[in-house]
Amino acid sequence: MAPSRPLRVLCLAGFRQSERGFREKTGALRKALRGRAELVCLGGPHPVLDAAGPGPDPGPCSPEEQPRGWWFSEPKADVFSALDEPAACRGLEEALTTVARALSELGPFDGLLGFSQGAALVAHVCALGQAGDPRFPLPRFIILVSGFCPRGLKEPSPQSPLSLPSLHVFGDSDRVIPSQESVQLASRFPEAITLTHSGGHFIPAAAPQRQAYLKFLDQFIDR
Repeated sequence: MAPSRPLRVLCLAGFRQSERGFREKTGALRKALRGRAELVCLGGPHPVLDAAGPGPDPGPCSPEEQPRGWWFSEPKADVFSALDEPAACRGLEEALTTVARALSELGPFDGLLGFSQGAALVAHVCALGQAGDPRFPLPRFIILVSGFCPRGLKEPSPQSPLSLPSLHVFGDSDRVIPSQESVQLASRFPEAITLTHSGGHFIPAAAPQRQAYLKFLDQFIDR
């Protein structure tokens, strides 16, 4: 009998993450899911030029090392706040175009995974897909890590129930995205499964989480 094909998952990075950095941050998860899932990492379209903060200019970096974001919450400043009502959602259309292009050119994918701002974007993409946007066919499943309901987006947004299997992962001591934000996002998914851990703002992949990921993903693997 031929071995099962690994699931293909498009993974959206968080704000201020480079593609290379995101691949490194998901290394433990990739190892935990080896043979079950192939993770394809994608960073946002917008460089975040002040990501390093004050200090000497480190000089130019490669595109893979450039910190990026999906959209900004101010009309002119390259900043993003997940917890405040935004003055703008600048750059969101470019973010949607980037995801649509990846789905078309790098797919097909079985599922989507998002971390932090990437998780909020995955939820928005699924809301658009459920509303009939042909760029975003609904995936078989999604995994949202340190997710939150994106504020200030035009309808459709993840306010209506989203009918697809979802795993929501968040830390009890996350100070960037408080756990109640992730709980609120999970409430938009009638089939939501939650996975909590005692840590903060990261993608956990220790033994307890590994078992939960595998149990969730196994239902989508073709036998």
